[in-house]
Amino acid sequence: MFWVLFLLSAWAVAGLACLRLCLAAVRAAAVEPHAAVGEHTLTLYEAAFLSGGPQRVADLTLVSMARQRRLLLAHTGWATVVDPCGRDDMERSVIGAIGPGGQSRIAPVRAAAAAADAVRSLADRLVGAGLAVPDGGAGGVAAGVRRVRVAAVTVCALGLAALALPLPATEPRLLIALWFALPLALTLGCLAITRMEIHPYARWASPAGQRLVGALVRQADGTADDRTFLTSVAVRGVHAIGEPDLRAAFAHREKYAGDHWERRA
Repeated sequence: MFWVLFLLSAWAVAGLACLRLCLAAVRAAAVEPHAAVGEHTLTLYEAAFLSGGPQRVADLTLVSMARQRRLLLAHTGWATVVDPCGRDDMERSVIGAIGPGGQSRIAPVRAAAAAADAVRSLADRLVGAGLAVPDGGAGGVAAGVRRVRVAAVTVCALGLAALALPLPATEPRLLIALWFALPLALTLGCLAITRMEIHPYARWASPAGQRLVGALVRQADGTADDRTFLTSVAVRGVHAIGEPDLRAAFAHREKYAGDHWERRA
């Protein structure tokens, strides 16, 4: 009967993950948009935050400054300041992150700009308007879906481990597999219902925020002007655009170790 411990563990993992997903869905549905949301027109910074969070805001700022020739983004992963005068708080955050030398790797600049006060203020305004998830997505529906997926895999692993145990002849393996199929069905059913009711899963935006982002995309006229280009970056990220050099500039991933930057393959 040792396999029963595996079964209890599977139920605990599946039940907890599904419960947290349900609570996240209830919290997301309970976010009340501000009365003026229907008349609110998203800025590109706001659309970037709702679509991809603080990192997306930093990416948009870098790309916007590069399009205006006030910042050079090299395909080698370096950013160079051309115009040291930022036009808003986001741009000043980026310039400050690059430092007095006027040149820095893009990866640390993105990280510093994403954590700047300007982005936090933007997040607070969006949360106050009911357009963003209050906890920054940590306990949102997207995170809940990921936990349920992990729980489904865990249930399968526990079931296989239980079936691999030496069992007496009075305990058929098929019956044990059916017992483990129940928590697996719970997780898969929860995922299916969530996909039908809530998909797409937004990590940062509330339902009202998602609607405004969708409206912003529909309003784009499809031309190749800067506004449409930056809207694409804000909503889909830098890797959705068709400029190879720009994508290459953001493809370099580094990590800071002591006083040295180490390139990760």
